[in-house]
Amino acid sequence: MNVDVQYAKPEHAKYALAICELIESAAKARGTGIAKRDPLYIEKKINNGQAVIALTDKGDLAGFVYIETWQNKEYLANSGLVVHPDYRNLGLAKKIKLKVLKLSKEKYPDSKIFGITTSLAVLKINYELGYRPVTFSELTTDEEFWNGCRSCPNYDILERNSRKNCLCTGMLLHEASNKFVIKEKGIIAKRFQRLTNLKKKKK
Repeated sequence: MNVDVQYAKPEHAKYALAICELIESAAKARGTGIAKRDPLYIEKKINNGQAVIALTDKGDLAGFVYIETWQNKEYLANSGLVVHPDYRNLGLAKKIKLKVLKLSKEKYPDSKIFGITTSLAVLKINYELGYRPVTFSELTTDEEFWNGCRSCPNYDILERNSRKNCLCTGMLLHEASNKFVIKEKGIIAKRFQRLTNLKKKKK
């Protein structure tokens, strides 16, 4: 079955409730993370061209993510990344993330892109895409963003720590680090090739 990862359009607003239910069930399964989203808010994001949706060729919801901006668009987060259980472990989350990063850079080229997550899978994907762990002090100070954490079952931990840290890891996308990752992979590949050539010569 094919899955199409695309920029969400107004006709996709009909999936808003299913998206919210999927986000909530995924958060409950992890036992951590922000659990609830409002379908009307998701509809608004879709209608404003600030979301990416993954659909099967039968029209079933496979995944979703949306864009939020903070501090007068100085900061940007890709929020609510979720993949339906039936389509996990297929590399779909990374495809969705790549698509929403492209959309983010097209719409908000000057924004600092960040995220907070408890998901090991998302942490791994973010790192591969050039995100690096940072302290919460390097993230937005927008009160509206942090108020969004109130629906998280771990909000009391964030409050007790004066919003300096929680179970989530803060990550910031660095263009320089992204280039470093690409360069680093190239260096490793060259070293591997040299070792292979040396072994062939010894034979």
